[in-house]
Amino acid sequence: MFNAERPDPSELPSTGRLLKSTGIAAVIASALLVTTVLPAEYGVDPTGVGSLLGLTEMGRIKMQLAEEAKADAAADSGTAGSSALAAPADVPSLPSAPAEASPSPAVQPTLAPSAPQDQGWADTTTVNLAPDAGYEVKLVMEKGATARFEWFTNGPKVNYDTHGDGAGTSYHGYGKGTNVDRQEGELTAAFTGSHGWFWRNRSGQAVTITLRTRGDYTDMKQYD
Repeated sequence: MFNAERPDPSELPSTGRLLKSTGIAAVIASALLVTTVLPAEYGVDPTGVGSLLGLTEMGRIKMQLAEEAKADAAADSGTAGSSALAAPADVPSLPSAPAEASPSPAVQPTLAPSAPQDQGWADTTTVNLAPDAGYEVKLVMEKGATARFEWFTNGPKVNYDTHGDGAGTSYHGYGKGTNVDRQEGELTAAFTGSHGWFWRNRSGQAVTITLRTRGDYTDMKQYD
């Protein structure tokens, strides 16, 4: 057996020193939680430091994508549907949305880089969104009906979710993405119901969205 020497009591940290070290560690951990973890993971920024570091926007996008993933999972478990969006082949596409905001399996409409042109649109809708606000516009369509559309902002980019709902179907996704300022394409209804767009303004500034539509729809619904 080996007899270990007992340390001299004077060499051991005092209770006061241990409490002080524990307090300092707790303060540092709390500061990191408030200034880094909460903004980056949940989009909550009580101090404003997360916004300066660009963490708050990242956290907000994470939370939004998590909510959308839950909605997609619920929709997929109830109803499986094929894509009904077709993009014009002669319109060049802009760079795709960031990888963390990859769209649902449905084909996305083509992004149009050129200025919007008057193509005999039947309806023009203007939406004004404050920072973090959302808005939804849907067309009432019969199954197989097709509507031509284009939407664009006055500069700031927004997040979007193109989807539909109807009898027996609470959510059917056509495409989604983040940081987009313009799109155009054709929307073909996968079933009889309401089909359209939801926008969320995460740009940090007010944004105006203009939606132009024409085609086989009987009504237009708007929700804030």
